[in-house]
Amino acid sequence: MIIEFDKAYLSELYYTGHASDKKHRFQPQIVRKYVKIVDIMESVSRIEDLFRYNSLRYEALSGDKTGTESVAINDQYRLEFSSRKEGGDVVVTICRLLELSKHYR
Repeated sequence: MIIEFDKAYLSELYYTGHASDKKHRFQPQIVRKYVKIVDIMESVSRIEDLFRYNSLRYEALSGDKTGTESVAINDQYRLEFSSRKEGGDVVVTICRLLELSKHYR
């Protein structure tokens, strides 16, 4: 898959391990897991290949987030993204890394 970053801080987290702005500071273990998951996503050729990784807990979101998919970083954080076909490649756009509310725990 081809990875595109929707926000600059997501690219910074992936390439440098930290974000330059104070709003998007995460614990080092979260950043390491984020990088690992983006690497996994980059290595697979289609979305269905993510199903092999049970720990990712892949899901297509519904409601006001229809068209968005997510995988788990840990119990507290999920990585939301959207995907589309472009030629023969699947292009994944990383949308955001967010904290889930207690509703989802």
